[in-house]
Amino acid sequence: MPWSKATVFNRSLITSSWDLMQVDSFSTDLSAKIFIAGHRGMVGSAIVRQLKVLGFNNIVTRTRAELDLTDQLQVRTFFQTECPDYVFLAAAKVGGIHANNEYPADFIYENLMIESNIIHSAHQAKVKRLLFLGSSCIYPKLAEQPMKESALLTGLLESTNEPYAIAKIAGIKLCESYNRQYGSDFRSVMPTNLYGPGDNFHPENSHVIPALLRRFHEATEAGQAEVEIWGSGKPMREFLHVDDMAEACLHVMGLSRTIYAEHTQDMLSHVNVGTGTDVTIRKLAETVKAVTGYQGEIVFNSDMPDGAPRKLMDVGLLNALGWSASIRLNDGLTQAYRWFIEHQESFRQQ
Repeated sequence: MPWSKATVFNRSLITSSWDLMQVDSFSTDLSAKIFIAGHRGMVGSAIVRQLKVLGFNNIVTRTRAELDLTDQLQVRTFFQTECPDYVFLAAAKVGGIHANNEYPADFIYENLMIESNIIHSAHQAKVKRLLFLGSSCIYPKLAEQPMKESALLTGLLESTNEPYAIAKIAGIKLCESYNRQYGSDFRSVMPTNLYGPGDNFHPENSHVIPALLRRFHEATEAGQAEVEIWGSGKPMREFLHVDDMAEACLHVMGLSRTIYAEHTQDMLSHVNVGTGTDVTIRKLAETVKAVTGYQGEIVFNSDMPDGAPRKLMDVGLLNALGWSASIRLNDGLTQAYRWFIEHQESFRQQ
């Protein structure tokens, strides 16, 4: 029988009839050939884990040394040879504010090439379905909160990551354009801030959660009396555990074409993925302090900029499609910290 969130993830759906109505061949064909582009990244590796839990046994992956996704000929040859049934496009050049500011040309070029090569080759190889993973940075800097899918292209982007955001918007529009012209079934999901196993804990290039986990951990080891955090602590941010993200990706990929089409539009087809709730940076820092066991004080440096006051995704569409996040922030942070401890030797050299 078809898999469901209720049976596989021990989660309840609205009704069993809804569950049966929304799934299709992706959910029932465990031998389908599935290509995960970016399988070594945080999200890609989480998707691989979820697929294996579900029993999929024909997962195709390639390292960058084996397949340069920015090389059109290599990608085309790969698709012609492997002929995957389904594709998760989780590969991307990513980084924090510093990296985006230092290498804007690299970010827009590499991401555009990866998306263009894979999406076009997927079309040529007659891939049954593709899921493109974007980012919440696609929305305008001053978008109304929470950010709805309809906010796309309604205002100016945040300047620090505009090249990356433009590339991600192009990925959405590539999927929609191939759907409109060729009848493809290419879909897009836009995650909020992600964290969890496989995250980047680099001291300069990491995002807020891995940065805080490492900072509090090292402060405990060094016996530091206080940890300084930039800003006032008042801005609010939304965070989603990567395992929830992977589950949401499989859920959206597994929706029947009819159900997906009924809830989206030809030129507004992407789906936000998040928790629908947010916390202040102060509350986040206090939670990380508790998770890591740090005994010192937290000091907020209000002379440093706060950034946007709030960034929250509207997840009404995703909820209407039958999925909602389940991993609580405290539990997710505990798991992420455990993963960091297990792999900290590899980060000490950074």
